[in-house]
Amino acid sequence: MILRGSTKSVGICVLFVVIGAVLGGILGELMKEITALNGIVPYLVQTYSILDLSPVHINLYVIQLSFGLVFAPNLMSIFGVLLAVFLFRKY
Repeated sequence: MILRGSTKSVGICVLFVVIGAVLGGILGELMKEITALNGIVPYLVQTYSILDLSPVHINLYVIQLSFGLVFAPNLMSIFGVLLAVFLFRKY
């Protein structure tokens, strides 16, 4: 994806992908309110759980820590990622 000698960095690409996923998810949630799209919106905003690590609790007696991770994108966030990658490669 990134060519040798390119001025674009991997960090910027990751930033584009994360922002694209978040904005796509937000756009999907906003589309729930549009009544003209009632037939297709449920398919666009349904989440698909890909990674679900249950929380791990660590009690250090002074501080308690909890770590967990859930990755459940919807179709709009995937479209956002694809658009972000396209824009990253184009510009």
